[in-house]
Amino acid sequence: QVQLVESGGGLVQAGGSLKLSCAASGRSFSNYAIGWFRQAPGKTREGVSCVDRHGESTVYADSVKGRFSISRYNTKNMVYLQTSNLSFEDTGTYYCAVEENCGNWVSRNSYIKWGPGTQVTVSS
Repeated sequence: QVQLVESGGGLVQAGGSLKLSCAASGRSFSNYAIGWFRQAPGKTREGVSCVDRHGESTVYADSVKGRFSISRYNTKNMVYLQTSNLSFEDTGTYYCAVEENCGNWVSRNSYIKWGPGTQVTVSS
């Protein structure tokens, strides 16, 4: 079974960038799509992006389109979320998770395994 660990979060000024990483262990990593979610204090967890198992198809929430980019490298068992032009509204804990495909990627119930998360804090 795939295990996930996120990293790369931190404190950044508005307008800055961070590259978040999702490291996966397990031989079946390439069999799954990977999604990124985020959760701000007092808010529900929301989908940010998803990449299919081959890294050929990606989707993004409207709020991050043009600013975030998701990529994956199956040979390294890694998925990345490159963020840019960050704003205070991007603050939250960012999670990566595995699912069968990105067909219903915005639904948390589609995902079968989650990482512990990495904190992103954007200061104004």
